[in-house]
Amino acid sequence: MILRFDHIAISALTLQEGVAWVEEALGVALAGGGQHAHMATHNRLLGLGDLYLEVIAADPSAPAPAWPRWFDLDNFSGKPRLTNWVAGCESITGALALSPPGTGIPAQLQRGDYRWQMAIPADGKLPFDGAFPALIQWQGALHPARALPESGVRLTRLEIAYPDSEALRAALAPLIDDPRIVITAGAKALRASFDTPHGPRHLQ
Repeated sequence: MILRFDHIAISALTLQEGVAWVEEALGVALAGGGQHAHMATHNRLLGLGDLYLEVIAADPSAPAPAWPRWFDLDNFSGKPRLTNWVAGCESITGALALSPPGTGIPAQLQRGDYRWQMAIPADGKLPFDGAFPALIQWQGALHPARALPESGVRLTRLEIAYPDSEALRAALAPLIDDPRIVITAGAKALRASFDTPHGPRHLQ
């Protein structure tokens, strides 16, 4: 497969609100994170073994960018929720060639010692109303999932509901095969299930 499951993204109006919501829901503390100068966003993270969870919000201490923020954050409203998922690849240009139009244009980014390329849609909106993954290509050996402290939390299922589930399934079929990712028919929504030290927990 060209893509591998990399992480899930929780959007929030403020980072503090998003962190509090996730910590309350999962019963564990988030760790790590920082600022993304290019997008004027900041995040906090939670290790999930081979994956990680990211809480992301606009950074009020940074000037707003002259382009749309990723994950359509400029149009986010309401309470924190699971809005996006991210898939990693060895060649972002190769993955984009097999992805739907509008998946994005590669941008070179960094946060601290981390370096990566990410495909960012020109309007901030990923295909299938955000049900299609953002694409990322990490550069070098560093990856957040390997650096975060053990949380005892593991993602067991990511359900992606979408009205035209067959079209979404067809778009993903040649790219990624992960038993944790389940496509269902319905109003667009992402729902994540976890095993935690406190038993099964869910976010959506």
